[in-house]
Amino acid sequence: MSQACQPKLASDAGALTDTDGSPQIFPLNELSISDLQGKMEKKEFTSRQLVELYKHRIEEVDRNGIKLNSVIELNPDALAIAEQADRERSNGTVRGPLHGIPFLVKDNIDTGDQMMTTAGSLALSGHRAQADAPLVRQLREAGAVLLGKTNLSEWANFRSGRSSSGWSSRGGQTKNPYVLERNPCGSSSGSGVAVAANLCAFAIGTETNGSITCPSSVNGIVGLKPTVGLLSRSGIIPISASQDTAGPMTRTVRDTALVLGAMTASDQNDEATRKRPTTPPGDYTQFLHADGLNGKRIGVEKSFLKVHEKVDALLQRAIAQMKEKGATVVEVEFRERLKTIGDAEYKVLKYEFKDGLNRYLASANSTVKSLRDVIAFNTAHAETVMPFFGQEILEESEALGNLETEDYRRALEKVQTVSRKAIDDAMKESRLDALCGPATGPAWCTDVVNGDAFSGYGMGD
Repeated sequence: MSQACQPKLASDAGALTDTDGSPQIFPLNELSISDLQGKMEKKEFTSRQLVELYKHRIEEVDRNGIKLNSVIELNPDALAIAEQADRERSNGTVRGPLHGIPFLVKDNIDTGDQMMTTAGSLALSGHRAQADAPLVRQLREAGAVLLGKTNLSEWANFRSGRSSSGWSSRGGQTKNPYVLERNPCGSSSGSGVAVAANLCAFAIGTETNGSITCPSSVNGIVGLKPTVGLLSRSGIIPISASQDTAGPMTRTVRDTALVLGAMTASDQNDEATRKRPTTPPGDYTQFLHADGLNGKRIGVEKSFLKVHEKVDALLQRAIAQMKEKGATVVEVEFRERLKTIGDAEYKVLKYEFKDGLNRYLASANSTVKSLRDVIAFNTAHAETVMPFFGQEILEESEALGNLETEDYRRALEKVQTVSRKAIDDAMKESRLDALCGPATGPAWCTDVVNGDAFSGYGMGD
């Protein structure tokens, strides 16, 4: 039997009230990175105090009270890291705009500390990485304070076709902070919810196909999937070498630019970063211009129009705003050209998942050393690992060969050729500077029995 979906609002849950029953005001509510930096500069807050406030809110909102389940583990070293940032500031050293700013990372990203990296799976319980993933190291070097790790759709939503986004056997079901019975979308569900619920200043998610953009959309924040090769993927439990990348999830476009700039160092262990044709600019805030749309041609996919009346109203409002800023908006059709790659893309993901996960686990500090081991663990612990849905995607991936097979090579060539041509042709035919559309539709009712009910929107579809 599927779960009922009642419109219970997070604000109705009574988690944030004072002793007299009045609403409790969180002092860091909706503050941007720049806001927090300004308050530290004025000595209104220290980095340690920011960490303490976010940790207290996580305890009240995420683990107790309404129990959002978005934070899977807190960093026991966070206060010490914050104190070091405060000492540096007192001595006149501020490393940059992220100095002393608390953040969270998705639990498929390595952190070389006391926290585990499990991709939400009990099969990896106890696994502690030997070192930080390069992007985590870069954020630490920029002065940011790692507060903890976020829940996710187990194995980044690559275990079953009937999975519930935001559910993992380690962390349970993450809830949408606006309407608790609605789904937060995945797989970076915990990161999206944590930012939306003011549990951190910013978070890092990962995306193969919609796992940053969908939870960002559903939770009302800004999320960016960078071009593959802009950021290192080393130290991240993978799905697809040809599509995976991490990306920032924040409250504002400016915050996203600030975080992205701190994460773009090259990595000799990631072939995609080695092959990038140009050096990233480092500071992406230089491109934030209020008149940036003036004179530009923006394409909007026609199939996104008149699908859902409320989404359509939001899209029309966005189109009107772009026109007010001087853009020319052109209706285009390119999604139809992408429909032929669905089966081939899924095949590519399964081949690359097996290859990438086996490589990751072979050198990991975990008891499971291969995808085959993961499948065996899940089977042996089915009551706790698979109470709602199975692992058919893992099993289908394990049954495939390696990346030298002709079957894989043909599928990869088809995906890359068709997708690039579809987008390039649409851009050229209509002389476009960019394509736009809704990242997803309305949040669906969470249903761990029947799985997700995606609405058919999405630029990644």
